[in-house]
Amino acid sequence: MRFRNSLIAASTLAALLCAGCDSMPGRPKSDAELTRPDHDLNFTRLYAQNCSACHGVNGQNGPALDLANPTYQALVDDATLRKWIAGGMPGTQMPAFGPSGGGLLTDHQVDALVNGLRKNWTKPGTLDGQNAPPYAANLQGDATRGEQAFKTFCASCHQDAKHKITDASYLALISDQALRTIIIAGRPDLGHPDWRNAVPGHPMTNQDVTDVVTYLGSQRIATPGQPYPNVDKR
Repeated sequence: MRFRNSLIAASTLAALLCAGCDSMPGRPKSDAELTRPDHDLNFTRLYAQNCSACHGVNGQNGPALDLANPTYQALVDDATLRKWIAGGMPGTQMPAFGPSGGGLLTDHQVDALVNGLRKNWTKPGTLDGQNAPPYAANLQGDATRGEQAFKTFCASCHQDAKHKITDASYLALISDQALRTIIIAGRPDLGHPDWRNAVPGHPMTNQDVTDVVTYLGSQRIATPGQPYPNVDKR
């Protein structure tokens, strides 16, 4: 009887030790956690690790463009999304994540992000048959016309200090393409209307958008945040 009790006790101890091994710190709990980082194609993880800090946890309410905006998803094509993710966006804080730009994500992971953006945030019928101004500028802009168009379509919201987008420090952080994208697609997470609704009933034309971007670009200075050259330092 004593031997039998000892055997049961030993078996119980062995079972507890094995169970403890399964819960030891650092032990993988699923096959997914065994995946090498450069083989991980899970959109949710890739987005959380690489995109959410700037574009928002759910593609909204981040400091950068809201990727969950269906109008943006309808405006931009897959090749452009892939280009910005892999190579970064010049003139902005958007870095390169793909191998072509020195990033850590593989081409397959960049593709997984593009496919995930489409799957999660594309909404059929977003444009309602309306022809949006093209994503990329294809007209010559005019700053003088753009200033007038800015007063017509933008100044009612962007004339106060809090929302003043003509500020040189703001313009130093955003490219002409990013400005154009926001003007056309809007930022619904921040209450910014798209090109159709800046002035209800009077959608902006391609020329209007191009001219406003040209005007805003003309407000940039060479050394934003630095002392102006003509400041008397005496």
